[in-house]
Amino acid sequence: MNFLQKSLISLVRWYQKYLSPDHSIWARKSDKLPHCKYTPTCSDYMIESVEKKGFFLGFLKGMWRILRCNPWSKGGYDPVDKK
Repeated sequence: MNFLQKSLISLVRWYQKYLSPDHSIWARKSDKLPHCKYTPTCSDYMIESVEKKGFFLGFLKGMWRILRCNPWSKGGYDPVDKK
């Protein structure tokens, strides 16, 4: 794993720990879990795609997932590697 991948993953993990409505310390205090309509969550999807596909393609796949997460999408199971 290269520097860019490690940096992006660290940034996403920081987001998960402190800001995420699904993963953060604030979410653990909430009784309305989960918030994300997709499995895995968008942040977990970003980490997995960067690990498997590399920085650039993984980042693009992760951002495409975030853009697809909107009120009109059904959500559901959406793995990084679709068989």
